[in-house]
Amino acid sequence: MSSKLPVVGIVETPPKRDEPEPAAAAPPTNDGPFEEEKVWEQLRTVFDPEIPVNVVELGLIYRCEALPLPEGGYRVEIDMSMTAPGCGMADVIQEDVRGKVRSAPGVREVSVRIVWDPPWDPSRMSDAARLQLGWM
Repeated sequence: MSSKLPVVGIVETPPKRDEPEPAAAAPPTNDGPFEEEKVWEQLRTVFDPEIPVNVVELGLIYRCEALPLPEGGYRVEIDMSMTAPGCGMADVIQEDVRGKVRSAPGVREVSVRIVWDPPWDPSRMSDAARLQLGWM
């Protein structure tokens, strides 16, 4: 699964907040076949507590990829950024992304990395986000 946003120019740097790999895959929390759109639906329910716009519309999701697991189900890998490097809510948002994506049907593992390159800027926001924030 690939992001609707361009991924050209993303350089992976060591994240400030990294998660340990899961020791063992847990069974999916939702039954049903895996669908990419269900992952995106879950991502659209994650909000920065300080900004009333979801992380997808803010342009914080840089990469979202689903990889099939040999034992069934999928591992979803997400690279995302924050609106500012000093964001005090980064851990909360990261955990919210992990938990909500994990609830999508067929998802067994989720990896969420915070990346800072390229740095986020308002040009990454969708028109819907700009309109909601009164920037249009």
